[in-house]
Amino acid sequence: MKKLPFLLIFLFLFSSSCSQENSYFKRVLNADSESENWLLHGRTYDESRFSPLKDINDSNVQDLGLAWSFETGTNRGHETTPIVVDGMMFISAPWSAIFALDPKTGEEIWSFDPKSDKAWARNACCDVVNRGVAVWEDQVIFATIDGRLISLNKNSGKVNWDVLTIDKSKPYTITGAPRIIDGKIIIGNGGGEYGVRGYISAYDVQDGSMLWRFFTVPGNPNEPFESEALAKAAETWSGGKWWEVGGGGTVWDSMAYDPDLNLLYIGTGNGSPWNRYVRSPGGGDNLYLSSIVAINPDNGEYVWHYQTTPGDSWDYTATQHMILADMEIDGALRKVIMQAPKNGFFYVIDRTTGEFISANNFVPMNWASHVDPDTGRPVEIQETNHKSQPALTTPGPLGGHNWHPMSYSPKTGLVYIPAQETLFIYSTDEEFEYNPGTWNTAQINEMTYLPKDPDELAMVDSATLGYLLAWDPIAQREVWRAQYKRPWSGGVLSTDGNLVFQGTSDGRFVAYAADSGDLLWSMDTGQGIVAPPITYKIDNEQYVAVQVGYGGVYALMGGFEAANENPERDGRMMVFKIGGEQLEEPVKTIAQMNPTVVEMNSDALTIAQGEYEYYEHCAVCHGLDAIGGGVLPDLRMLDEQSNASFLGSVLGGVHGSGMASFKDVVTTQQATQIHEYIKSQAVLTGISKASDQ
Repeated sequence: MKKLPFLLIFLFLFSSSCSQENSYFKRVLNADSESENWLLHGRTYDESRFSPLKDINDSNVQDLGLAWSFETGTNRGHETTPIVVDGMMFISAPWSAIFALDPKTGEEIWSFDPKSDKAWARNACCDVVNRGVAVWEDQVIFATIDGRLISLNKNSGKVNWDVLTIDKSKPYTITGAPRIIDGKIIIGNGGGEYGVRGYISAYDVQDGSMLWRFFTVPGNPNEPFESEALAKAAETWSGGKWWEVGGGGTVWDSMAYDPDLNLLYIGTGNGSPWNRYVRSPGGGDNLYLSSIVAINPDNGEYVWHYQTTPGDSWDYTATQHMILADMEIDGALRKVIMQAPKNGFFYVIDRTTGEFISANNFVPMNWASHVDPDTGRPVEIQETNHKSQPALTTPGPLGGHNWHPMSYSPKTGLVYIPAQETLFIYSTDEEFEYNPGTWNTAQINEMTYLPKDPDELAMVDSATLGYLLAWDPIAQREVWRAQYKRPWSGGVLSTDGNLVFQGTSDGRFVAYAADSGDLLWSMDTGQGIVAPPITYKIDNEQYVAVQVGYGGVYALMGGFEAANENPERDGRMMVFKIGGEQLEEPVKTIAQMNPTVVEMNSDALTIAQGEYEYYEHCAVCHGLDAIGGGVLPDLRMLDEQSNASFLGSVLGGVHGSGMASFKDVVTTQQATQIHEYIKSQAVLTGISKASDQ
């Protein structure tokens, strides 16, 4: 046989490779036709989180029971969206661990521990969570808390490649799930509170090489800008040296893709620091903070933007879930993108041009009265402006909606939002100086303290609540709601069976009628749920799956609200089917140490200074007022040995636990003051009592 010329062989191999890649791209482009699978993070590129499956429906959902459960072997926040493809389920867990499971039985096929640097947890503002993987042909792609992007073989779990996506001299972290568009892996990062410059990057799925990078905020104006878009953005920053504190704008979660327009939509985060009056004292919108930005996924070039909160000074990120849909509005079919960001407005935007269509508040707010229909800008209420004096503001930095995914049902025309009402006292720290290794918000530290008066604390508790909200995006109005006691419930799934599924922060997994909001089914899982559910079909049987395990920033900080209802226990996947096992009412036992009678040797000044340092360095993980939320150990419950080793733990870290050393930012004296404050809280709350000495 005559040998083919080398060039022809090359062309054949090249075309074959492209054909395979394009073949899988075509498959995920048509993910809606594979209703039995859950191929992409949002099931489809439009991120609607709606399934056409309806074997489980409003007439039989009351017969739902547990099919199987799988424990991950670790606690902390569990936030994964499972991917189900070709008879396998892929999930992530805290510390970026990955599991491949049999979706019918829950049997483990393989697992992979990336051995993330647990000391890196110090740079994670909001727990060591991971929101899931992406699958492309025979690869499972995921990112780690310490900034790596890793490819595993889908069938064996063996490493194909492992690349670093961040500068390790900066406090970047990754908690989000990657997306893959035509062989390009898209991933962002977090770290805005600690002082970083946001960006999003694309990597080649074959070898992990970087293809492009788009920075979301301008760098040092004394140096050349990376693009014309950033040069334009720099015109909206004024005064100050924002680049020394990073600027912020991290892309830590939400993305969506329109294949017809070939546009990738990213949501950008808060400024670094939060406070614009310090970050950009000369004013300006500070682009592209708190914005939806459309970019070309082929090369990372800017196309358009819409800023939800110009000049953001409240941590009102636009990193919240975005959904694409085609809707008839005012008699015309419009290609829209919908978002309910932290600032409390629900937005409908033209996704072709970025043109504002409509907005209305979906939660109570006092920072803005409305969005101007002519400009698309929120009209701020000056009475709550915190430039010159502190201001009690709603929503607070937890937002009217946080990261927990929404869902859009084309059957009802409704968007289902995990909504919440939160408060915060914003202020301006005019003496702010960037402090590496801590939160840099430029807010006055003392304003974050919980009220000391029990009645005032009860008021804060009652004003902090959550609900599942069914929202009409065209009429911009509420249709129904399911009220909860507190915020921070899980993401949402809607189905063609006229169902909406959600896990709640108090541990229930519930199903509502999508059209009316009637509660049709509920099961107590014994542990809070923050993750979004999915549904799939194996051997002609439909399943509904959700990851259980309370966590995230509110779970860590809001112990005063949770009242230790969530036990410190390993998270798990729970999968349900019609005719499955009916669970008994779970016994929620809290893992606690036995506190010792503490010896108080400090005066009020020492304790007050300890409180300041505690809120500066410790509260984000160990809870406001040192009240644990059931995720990490409650420091008021320290036993004799833990009290004796407290200084060593703070200054030297606790190997393997995620407790890093703080000796670079905390002195021995400050650590002692923190300890005295914690002991005073144990006495104050009645957990312990002072010795007679």
